[in-house]
Amino acid sequence: MTATLLDIADGVARLTLNRPERHNSLVPALLDSLNADLDRIAGHREMRAVVLQASGRSFSTGGDVAGFQSVPRGQRRAYAEGLVGSLNRAILALLRLPVPVIGRIHGPLTGGSLGLLLACDLAAITPQAFIQPYYAQVGFSPDGGWTAMLPARIGMQRAREIQLLNQRVSAQEALQLGLVTACVEADALDATIEGWLEKLKTMQPGSIASTKALLATDCAEGLDAELRNFLALIDSAEAEAGMARFLSKGA
Repeated sequence: MTATLLDIADGVARLTLNRPERHNSLVPALLDSLNADLDRIAGHREMRAVVLQASGRSFSTGGDVAGFQSVPRGQRRAYAEGLVGSLNRAILALLRLPVPVIGRIHGPLTGGSLGLLLACDLAAITPQAFIQPYYAQVGFSPDGGWTAMLPARIGMQRAREIQLLNQRVSAQEALQLGLVTACVEADALDATIEGWLEKLKTMQPGSIASTKALLATDCAEGLDAELRNFLALIDSAEAEAGMARFLSKGA
């Protein structure tokens, strides 16, 4: 099974995370495939919009904790460097696309996958979906923009509370915080996105590209800092115990 799927038609790229049996959790194969697809999208001259979506029950549950645990201690730092580095590359690639990126969030979104949502220009979420960090519970350092991007979106204090207390952000609160554009029932999700796409077709692409460039936040330095801190903690006894505890509970 291909880790991501890319379909381009009528100027719209539909990019699908396709690891449903593991809730689209992030592993090197998925991120490598995602970045390759983003390279293809960036090189497509007639692109007008990108829809980022996922198969299965979840949008993405972030880094695969079982994947990290399967790597022997002493080798996890190198594994994490490749994984988080690839995630950062994907986030920046999405942010730098000159066309709107629309997130289709139909299920849980946790851990570093938040960065994929934060890189979207518009996003629709279903009421059943939620966002949650899990870092403090597992023993990982935040990645995926939780510290590099989220505070600027929702305020420093709320970002602190969510992460330090591992709070779950409901779909409705995500809307109130400005993390998504709309919260709609699952049967209205595609119609909502199609409505945005039709509206975007009437806009001038040069103006859209200029607007995106002017609104872009340079978060590369913050993402690099997240990577450094992630590497400093990933091979620790705390992370080892946290992964075992997390997986034993079937979280």
